[in-house]
Amino acid sequence: MNYEISKVAIDIQAVIDKVVQREAGAITTFIGTVRELTEGKKTLFLIYEAYESMAVKKLQQIGDEIKERWNGAEVAITHRVGRLDITDVAVVIAVSTPHRADAYEANRYAIERIKEIVPIWKKEHWEDGQKWIGNQLETVSYPSGKPEGDDLNE
Repeated sequence: MNYEISKVAIDIQAVIDKVVQREAGAITTFIGTVRELTEGKKTLFLIYEAYESMAVKKLQQIGDEIKERWNGAEVAITHRVGRLDITDVAVVIAVSTPHRADAYEANRYAIERIKEIVPIWKKEHWEDGQKWIGNQLETVSYPSGKPEGDDLNE
């Protein structure tokens, strides 16, 4: 399966292996990690949650969009949920294409689309408190800790 939500540490090489193809001249990876400082606040850990069945469908949609836009592309995306500590890997995106420029562009497209359409949200835990951040673009807040109603369809 090329598109997954994982409750355990992501095997980066396994994600890369899913996009290896004889026609590819390039494989790019994006590895998103948990950083310690966000807007001057020290993060202790994050909790990611997802509407898993919809998230997988949206990851597949992103892969399909990439394959339509970049000829010969192969895509694999795994996003982790649960508690993640500083430096833990939250997401791995691997894209292979015949040419390197396309692989770079498609990979960047993937992470931006994930933030736009995939129903994954996080709770940040800081030294001085915690907050459900909401959608990944941080444009919608989820005070209850999860999206409700129309927020699931964004």
